[in-house]
Amino acid sequence: MAAFSTENINVTSFDPMPTPEDMHARVPLSERAAEVVMQGREALKNILDRKDHRMFIVVGPCSIHDPVAGIDYAHRLRKLQMEVSDTLLLVMRVYFEKPRTTTGWKGYINDPDMDDSFRVDQGMHNARRFLLDVCELGLPTGTEALDPISPQYLGDLIAWTAIGARTTESQTHREMSSGLSTSVGFKNGTDGDINIAVNAILSASHPHSFLGLNGQGRVAIVRTRGNAYGHVVLRGGDGRPNYDTVSVAMAERALAKAALPANIVVDCSHANSYKDPDLQSLVMADVVNQVRFGNKSLVGVMIESNIVAGKQGIPEDLSQLKYGCSVTDGCIGWDATERMICDAATMLRGVLEERVQ
Repeated sequence: MAAFSTENINVTSFDPMPTPEDMHARVPLSERAAEVVMQGREALKNILDRKDHRMFIVVGPCSIHDPVAGIDYAHRLRKLQMEVSDTLLLVMRVYFEKPRTTTGWKGYINDPDMDDSFRVDQGMHNARRFLLDVCELGLPTGTEALDPISPQYLGDLIAWTAIGARTTESQTHREMSSGLSTSVGFKNGTDGDINIAVNAILSASHPHSFLGLNGQGRVAIVRTRGNAYGHVVLRGGDGRPNYDTVSVAMAERALAKAALPANIVVDCSHANSYKDPDLQSLVMADVVNQVRFGNKSLVGVMIESNIVAGKQGIPEDLSQLKYGCSVTDGCIGWDATERMICDAATMLRGVLEERVQ
């Protein structure tokens, strides 16, 4: 028998993690939250099917790091939702996982204490608690599915899912999306390639079988029926925007060629705003004008927004963190957010009704 090991050479430990069932038992889905999730999912699907005339806006912090400020934001957004609900469906952006090209804070689940202690078990518990609180306020939530295991812990509290530009081409994420209970927005590639997103929608619409995790924490063969509600998210690419009328028309052509519904969401951030959060309002105004002048494929937008504008670094002394300010990408502040959404509602009121089939 060999006296040496050939596996886990670079692994230092395997720390225990509660199973999805254990986590659900610790933070159970309430009747109120379940109702909000189901209503949000149904409304989003109806928008994509043109049974609901409204557009949807996925809006909120680039990432959640302070649940107190996050709930503060949710209360504000819920109040705003009641003012614009005849025209717009607001979905709170609740991102817990951040993809990193090299290094950096990977998000609230991975490192909830922001001190490199990496208490993933605590982060998952806190994330589920936060989602439950937001849903019980009456707001549907949207998030990015980055880790393929996380949906087993959090998926029952999510109404809309994004697949990021770095992972839209990933077979793992396409397979996972085929089994998600939400509609899924696939972003174009970081180089701006729209075909990556179109191929992802096609792949996720078909049944798949793949290795995954069941509720008891056991590795299982996951078999899916396919997800009929994939759609494109234009986020710009290679340093250039792609929300203009020509880019939208090209996206429409690509979807038509693949025999897919013409459903397009514009991410007002990232390359579409040249990573300048203040330019998001111009992107959204352009989208609204396209709709007013007859575009019927634009169904939603994404906005990175927080209570306080801008972004901040993570200090060693976390008590020095500025309340309600992003620690990842820069965001617009609440006043600008409210103004953008109210202006959009005013401009689109009475315009969208003809979309209903």
